[in-house]
Amino acid sequence: MSLSMREGYNIESLNPRKNPYTKRLKKQITIDIDSDTVDYFKKQSEESGIPYQTLINLYLSDCAKSRKQLQMSWK
Repeated sequence: MSLSMREGYNIESLNPRKNPYTKRLKKQITIDIDSDTVDYFKKQSEESGIPYQTLINLYLSDCAKSRKQLQMSWK
């Protein structure tokens, strides 16, 4: 009698490790962004050759990494 492939593995001896790319995984969301803002990033995209969604992600990632705080004042 032969063992199935699954029965032949000892899961505990596999030494599972954390995925090193977990922090780099992207999450798809829906967000409303002003047309002018999207147009700005699309123009930057044309000039740089980088897709505008990637540019927006890079900008927001930079804000998060440097812990930028929104500075607003209402007049």
